Amino acid sequence: MTKRLEQAFSEAASLPAEEQDAVAEWILAELRSERRCAKAFATSQDALARLADEALEDDRAGRARKLDPETL
Repeated sequence: MTKRLEQAFSEAASLPAEEQDAVAEWILAELRSERRCAKAFATSQDALARLADEALEDDRAGRARKLDPETL
């Protein structure tokens, strides 16, 4: 465990039990969310590469048009 994480846990340990549980739930929710994002990103690489290839092909073939951010 890093010193910084030890410090955070030490400070959280001084909170009332109800607040400690709230901090714990927040941390656990963040970790679950991060795992879901990492998994989704890891499994989407092939699809993203295909989409990028299609976009480049469309651009080369003249089927793409430049977007004007002012008109979006």
